[in-house]
Amino acid sequence: MLTANGAIPGQPIFEEVDMRLTTKGRFAVTAMLDLAMHSQDGPVTLSNISERQKISLSYLEQLFGKLRRGKLVDSVRGPGGGYNLARAPEQLTVADIILAVEEPIDSRQCEGKDNCLGDHRCMTHDLWESLNDTVLNYLGGVKLSDLIRKQRTQTMSAPASLLKSGPTRGRSVTTPVVAA
Repeated sequence: MLTANGAIPGQPIFEEVDMRLTTKGRFAVTAMLDLAMHSQDGPVTLSNISERQKISLSYLEQLFGKLRRGKLVDSVRGPGGGYNLARAPEQLTVADIILAVEEPIDSRQCEGKDNCLGDHRCMTHDLWESLNDTVLNYLGGVKLSDLIRKQRTQTMSAPASLLKSGPTRGRSVTTPVVAA
């Protein structure tokens, strides 16, 4: 059900923000989920995230630079360094993550300039604008803590063949492979 202004009750409203879902956004969400699930013992290195999630280290470095500038992660230098979440998982949404790493791009042909057909809007302009708003509002309502909870539930019920063993900080653990 929508309210008079087109918002979904209980969902955050993001006004005039354009967003595109790309590999960059999907990898950033995956990496942030991995970070959240492995940071209880201290900072997590990008090389560990890279190994677990099969995302190139150089790509993660680029993403985490943007996440750090967006104040979603904090870096810790020196031995035992790595990254921590800058806020609690309950305070981070998927929209926060994607918007921190993506350049604002719109699914409308005119990119919000109302000139789809040269001097006027195309017939489907409002459709694509509504799609942008719906996706952004949905992702703004999905918290990192929700993804953690879902991942842990799936891990507990997953067959052993879906789990991957690997070293973490000198000890061997079995962790789920988070799909991008």
